[in-house]
Amino acid sequence: MKEFIVEGRKILLAKIGGSCYAADNRCPHMGARLSEGKLEGFVVTCPRHGSQFDLRDGRVLQWTNLPTLVAMMGKIIKRPRRLTTYTVKLDGDRIMVEI
Repeated sequence: MKEFIVEGRKILLAKIGGSCYAADNRCPHMGARLSEGKLEGFVVTCPRHGSQFDLRDGRVLQWTNLPTLVAMMGKIIKRPRRLTTYTVKLDGDRIMVEI
């Protein structure tokens, strides 16, 4: 995983197998850089609170890994939001991200 700036946006680019995936590099929970987190398969984990997202479609798999009561309060204050993902096309040795 690596961060790139595309048209002024901080984009996370991850290569998984032979495919590339792109998403906002900021966690929709608290804004941490996802590129500093962990990637397991298609799941990116936020380094700050453990929120997890599927890079294929941005779906929320886990909003936080905080203790249950704190996590419940956090969901009331800030509802789970999908990670914005972008279409990626490979053109020879170029990676193109559709913004």
